[in-house]
Amino acid sequence: MASTDPYAALRYPNFRRYILGVLALTISVQVQGTIVGWQIYDLTNDPLALGLVGLAEVLPFIIAALWAGHAADRYDRRRLVLWSMGALVGCSGALLALAFAHAMSTPLRLTGIYGVIVVSGVARSFLQPARISLGAELIPRSIYSNAITWRASTWQVAAVIGPAIGGLLYALGGATLAYATDTVLMFIGLLWMFAVQHRSPSRAPIDGPVTQSLFSGFRFVRSEPRIFGAMSLDLFAVFFGGAVALLPIFAKDILHVGATGLGILRAAPAIGAVLISGLLAIWPITRRLGPVMFANVALFGLATIGFGLSRSFWLSVVFLGLSGAFDMVSVVIRSTLIQIVTPEPLLGRVSAVNSVFVGSSNEIGAFESGAAAKLFGTVPSVVFGGLATLGVVAAIALGFPALRQMDTQPPH
Repeated sequence: MASTDPYAALRYPNFRRYILGVLALTISVQVQGTIVGWQIYDLTNDPLALGLVGLAEVLPFIIAALWAGHAADRYDRRRLVLWSMGALVGCSGALLALAFAHAMSTPLRLTGIYGVIVVSGVARSFLQPARISLGAELIPRSIYSNAITWRASTWQVAAVIGPAIGGLLYALGGATLAYATDTVLMFIGLLWMFAVQHRSPSRAPIDGPVTQSLFSGFRFVRSEPRIFGAMSLDLFAVFFGGAVALLPIFAKDILHVGATGLGILRAAPAIGAVLISGLLAIWPITRRLGPVMFANVALFGLATIGFGLSRSFWLSVVFLGLSGAFDMVSVVIRSTLIQIVTPEPLLGRVSAVNSVFVGSSNEIGAFESGAAAKLFGTVPSVVFGGLATLGVVAAIALGFPALRQMDTQPPH
C-alpha cells in the first residue's frame, strides 16, 4: 500500500537533491521560454514566428526520442542527465552570446535563435526519459505516486517563478540580463544533479537488434489501452487547447500588459497547478481515477475557452490558473499509471514515448496555435482549440472504455 506520509519521497536525500536540480533546471527553462517568445514576437510581430519556435524544438526532439529512451534503459541514467544538462547550459550560453550581438541583422539573429532551439530540442529529448527514470530509481515503488506529485509540483513551482522572473528581468535589463540569469540557473541545476550520489543498477544487455529495442516502448504502450488512452488524451487535448504559445500576442496586443504582464500570464497555469498539487500530496485521488481524469481535461478545455474570450487581465490570469489546476490532476494520474504499470527495464523507453506524446502536444500544439492565429485570428483560434478539446475528451472516452472506467491504480 502506498504511504500516506505526504513527505515520504522527500525523506530520501538523493531525491531531495534531484528535486532541487529539477527546480533550478525548470526555472531556467521557463525564463528562457518567456524571453525567447517575447524577443521573437518583438522582432517579427508575426504569430507564425511564435509557432515556429515550438516546431524548431519538437522536430529534433521527436527524431531523437526513441534513441534517447533506448539510451536511458541501456546506460547510467545519472550520466545521461548530466550530459544532457551540460548541453542545455551551452544552449543558454549561446542565447546570451546572441543577445550581446547588437550589430547582427534581424534575420541572422532569428536564424541563430532557432538554431539554438533545435539543439536544445535534441538535448531535452535525451534528458527527459533519463531524468524521469532516474527519479524512479531514487525511491521505492510504493511511494511513486507521492514522488510524482512532488516532482510535478516542483516543476509547477518553477513554472510560476520562472516566467515572472523572466518578464521582470527583460523589463529591467533586456534579453542580456534575462539570458545571463537563465545560464546561471541552468548551471546550478547541473551542480545539484551532480550531487545525486547514485549509479543506475546493472542491467542485462537488451536482446535483439537496436531497431527492435527502439520500438519496444511503442509496442508496450500500444498493448496497454489505459496508458495508450491516457497519453492520447493528453496529446490531443493539449495540442488543441494549449494557448501558451500565443501569450505574447495577448500580452502585447489584446491585454496591453507588456513583458511583465506576459510573465504573470505564463506563470498563471503553474500557480493553479501548484495549489492543486499541494492538495493532492495531502489528499491523493484514490478512486474513480478514469472519470476524474476525463472530467478535469474537459474543464481544462472550458477554461481555455474562457481565457480566449476574456478581455480583463486578471480574469485571464484566473482562467489560465484554472487550466493549470485541471491539467495537473490528469498529469499526476497519467504519470503514476505509467510508472506503476511499466516494467523497470522498459521505463526509459516508455518514458521516451510519453515524452514524444507530451512534446508533440506542447510544441506542435504551439505551431498549430501560431498557424491558426495567423489564418483565423488569435481569439478565434484559442476558442476553437478549447471546443476541440471537449471533442477530444468525448472521442477518447468512447474509444478507451478501460480508461474511462478505471477506478483505482493497478497494483505495483
